Amino acid sequence: MGIFLRWLGAFLLLSATFNPTDYNFIRWAEANWAAQMPLTTLLGLLLGVGYMVYVGATLRSIGGFGIILVAAIVGAILWVLIDWGWLTLANTSLNLWLGIFLLSVVLGIGLSWSILRQRLSGQASVDEIEG
Repeated sequence: MGIFLRWLGAFLLLSATFNPTDYNFIRWAEANWAAQMPLTTLLGLLLGVGYMVYVGATLRSIGGFGIILVAAIVGAILWVLIDWGWLTLANTSLNLWLGIFLLSVVLGIGLSWSILRQRLSGQASVDEIEG
């Protein structure tokens, strides 16, 4: 359940920032910047903290190569679905939601990697402390 919640948090963070509907931070900020600059700035900073947590944890746990590898695997899955005709690229809204979903999978795996590795290998992860 914890891995699902980490992925869901990444999905909500990404979709709150931007999605194909009118209900996202980017469109709201564009429309309300002049009238509500302090609130827009606060919400932007809160989203920035969320990205700092997710991206920082993902880079620490699986690194740049791991991010590329997970994204390539998810991209290959999409390629297979398109090749089999189960998915089409004609719908731009669907493509944006798929992009949000794929990025959230990468961030969710990055944040959950130590849990996944421990379950797969049986070895616990310990942070190194430099003295």
